[in-house]
Amino acid sequence: MPLKYALVHEWLTPKATGGSELVVREILNHIDADLYALIDFESSNPKSYLYKRPIGRTFLQHFPFARNGIQKYLPLLPLAIEQMDLRQYDIILSSSHAVAKGVITTGNQLHICYCHSPMRYAWDLTFDYLRHSKLGKGVAGWLTRYLLHRLRQWDVLSANRVDYFIANSHHTAQRIWRCYRRKATVIYPPVDVEAFPFLPYKEDFYLIVSRLVSYKQVSLIVQAFNKLQRPLVIIGTGSEMKKIQELANSNIQILGWQPDEVVKKYMAKARAFVYGACEDFGIALVEAQACGTPVIAYGAGGALETVRDVRTYKDTGTGIFFGSQTEAALVEAVEKFEMYQDVLNPEYMRSHAVQFSPQIFAQRYLDFVHQCQKTGTLGSDRHNLM
Repeated sequence: MPLKYALVHEWLTPKATGGSELVVREILNHIDADLYALIDFESSNPKSYLYKRPIGRTFLQHFPFARNGIQKYLPLLPLAIEQMDLRQYDIILSSSHAVAKGVITTGNQLHICYCHSPMRYAWDLTFDYLRHSKLGKGVAGWLTRYLLHRLRQWDVLSANRVDYFIANSHHTAQRIWRCYRRKATVIYPPVDVEAFPFLPYKEDFYLIVSRLVSYKQVSLIVQAFNKLQRPLVIIGTGSEMKKIQELANSNIQILGWQPDEVVKKYMAKARAFVYGACEDFGIALVEAQACGTPVIAYGAGGALETVRDVRTYKDTGTGIFFGSQTEAALVEAVEKFEMYQDVLNPEYMRSHAVQFSPQIFAQRYLDFVHQCQKTGTLGSDRHNLM
């Protein structure tokens, strides 16, 4: 009798189209799994690959405004994920950046978690969240701090429900170890390299494609380009839109949200793609390189695994790093980039991006799942697989 698979993800909505959703899509391309999520508004979306697909959901599906951001119900997410009854399945696959790994399993089930990140607002972004949220101040602030404290406790406890962790980068694997004291095998997420047009000749503008939220550091980039007086195009929207509009000088063009076709056009033509956040992986950085577009990125997190600094890799560089999230460091990096720009090879950038293709992801992921199945009897020794 064939094994029965369940795939659990946090939420499926038209606004959730990031790297974790690409992983879900690629897994479903290769494994016949029943799909579950806290909420689902994609199976009713005619434009979605999940249109009319049966998807298991939780009670949060019917909560007001859930479609526009289930994070507002953060205290209920652990409870909701634990209500999924998955006892009929042999293997549980989770795609987790918040609570999906917390599903309850039995002793004769195998649970493999692809972890995009330990819950960011409970760990790395706690103080950023408290500083920028109205819920971080006054009496509400103390209640929020207690909530996050309990959330961290649940997050560590639920990590013990996972038999094997996969991380989307070595940076994430280190965070998994720091938060959960669990080892993780690194399998980079799929990037649809072929979907991005390669263009060796660039126009005279720099580009940001990002959500406009504080940790993405877009306002820092705007301030640096105000000083540099170089043309900059910003694509994206978010809570900092108004702030960025007020900061930007006339050399900066803010386009807001744009469809994929427009994003790809700008990404292929840009002189360089600029990124200021510390990301767990950073798919946009690979997408830019797939276009033959060099990257100027903050030298931390997943960027260190996807971008080659031309100052270190003279013949195979794909961009340049800046060492601190400051205006001065970015200004210096842009000026250095312009000194090295002529030695950067767009063809190499494209070939470098290919190592993150969906085909390579699928091969490594499926091999890992099969290896886990062969490990033997169920038990704690599974945690030691590397």
